[in-house]
Amino acid sequence: MTNDTQSTEQTDGFHLVIDALKLNGIDTIFALPGIPITDLTRKAQAEGMRMISFRHEQHAGNAAAAAGFLTQKPGICLTVSAPGFLNGLTALANATTNCFPMILISGSSEREIVDLQQGDYEEMDQLAIAKPLCKAAYRVLHAEDIGVGVARAIRSALSGRPGGVYLDLPAKLFAQTMDAAAGKRSLIKVVDPAPRQIPAPDSVQRALDLLKGAKRPLIVLGKGAAYAQADAEIRALIEKTGIPYLPMSMAKGLLPDTHTQSASATRSYVLAEADVVMLVGARLNWLLSHGKGKTWGGPNAATRQFIQIDISPTEMDSNVPIAAPLVGDIGSCVSALLAGIGSNWAKPPADWTQGIAERKDKNLTKMAATLAQNPATMNFHSALNVIRNAVKARPDAIVVNEGANTLDFARSIVDMYEPRKRLDVGTWGIMGIGMGFAVAAAVTTGKPVIAIEGDSAFGFSGMEVETICRYNLPVCVIVFNNNGIYKGTDVNPRGGDVAPTVFVKNARYEMMMQAFGGVGVLANTPDELAKALDQAVASGRPTLINAIIDETAGTESGRITSLNPQSSAKK
Repeated sequence: MTNDTQSTEQTDGFHLVIDALKLNGIDTIFALPGIPITDLTRKAQAEGMRMISFRHEQHAGNAAAAAGFLTQKPGICLTVSAPGFLNGLTALANATTNCFPMILISGSSEREIVDLQQGDYEEMDQLAIAKPLCKAAYRVLHAEDIGVGVARAIRSALSGRPGGVYLDLPAKLFAQTMDAAAGKRSLIKVVDPAPRQIPAPDSVQRALDLLKGAKRPLIVLGKGAAYAQADAEIRALIEKTGIPYLPMSMAKGLLPDTHTQSASATRSYVLAEADVVMLVGARLNWLLSHGKGKTWGGPNAATRQFIQIDISPTEMDSNVPIAAPLVGDIGSCVSALLAGIGSNWAKPPADWTQGIAERKDKNLTKMAATLAQNPATMNFHSALNVIRNAVKARPDAIVVNEGANTLDFARSIVDMYEPRKRLDVGTWGIMGIGMGFAVAAAVTTGKPVIAIEGDSAFGFSGMEVETICRYNLPVCVIVFNNNGIYKGTDVNPRGGDVAPTVFVKNARYEMMMQAFGGVGVLANTPDELAKALDQAVASGRPTLINAIIDETAGTESGRITSLNPQSSAKK
């Protein structure tokens, strides 16, 4: 064969994107196919990647975000251009706010047309739009730069405080070809994208000195502590110091909620009374009343001091002064504290720990009496008591939770026993994460998933039950159906249309799951709910339980009623 007839093996943009992801250990993509990424989804599947295709890009993005939280690898969401990109952008912004590593990859229109605003198909300057809403944003124009673009996105998503990254891939990029050997050399395997950040020794000692002098110390665990996967170190720190701890909702299970040092059942008391508070992967945002105000009142309000462990130094002093900032990754910071504690650490004063224990026992006894009630129509407590027992029997099950009252009650009623087994609405408190998070939990772990949904919250992503059925995922969705938002009892004073918070009465949500081949069950009593839930978890079949809740149960906006403006004008 002469040189004239010899051919060089070629590769293209499609395969370079796939190879770059696979080289970095990414094996799953959450997507919605369409122009210009349809063939990318087909080729990725043909190359052995798992493609989970959704009915709406926002839910694919939420799945990618949850996968990032659970695996410490950036979850990948793949969308079409313009409207598809915008749908995914909500999830990307939410991932960034919650510090979940995620990469949104979107196809886009051609630069030369977009820049001159000549009206291309789905024309939009997606990079410019994404930049303010994520941690970093990149565009790749040439096939030989795909390896660099993917590497930059991975490192940005994982390094320091994790977050969302946007990667823009114009349509022309996919069809570009280059020498296969050169293409392989252009790919980058990211090495140590989230290196340990060791805290300064003097900052460690400062924190230890504060804890030693505390009369009423408290440790607050945030979802950053759960993401860190420093479970053994965190447990050792809490148990060796004897300090009571309060887990934020997605940190529940780092230690079992039934642990003797858990102060969850007396949250208001410990926040108001603590004199030294150590925040581990938790931020003093609205969820903790910004570290001030009525929530943090009590006798130590003026002198209370905070220790904060965070990988971002700029987080310190964001709302109140931080007396002992401890900057570094959580695993390294907690390990350094453990080393400094030694073997003869003095436990907190007995009046503090016993005072917590007494209030905790009183509140738990009161809660047990409430949960034991069996009203004629289920309320939040009687229904959630069933789920509480189911999770106790299967502590490896993952709970996904959203809604207003459904979220608030579940957070305090359903105990968690293992880390990273609770996923919920997070820092923004948004609705619509339910089915995306549930799919991600099932896909990444293979464990049973129990999605506890308010009927309003379920409406945001309910069509994804088809996705759950299509991939035969072990997800049991429980819709708390009280006929409306907050309650189903509002009335339009003028007649005509129903009130804006009211849904179709007695909606048969379970039939949605049946329509796609899953199991649908109508549950009117705790016994019916328990039977259906036990069967769903045991079988692993996609299931939706329509749990009928008293429509008068619940309160306006749940526990954040104070954030809902009310008119004081009189007519």
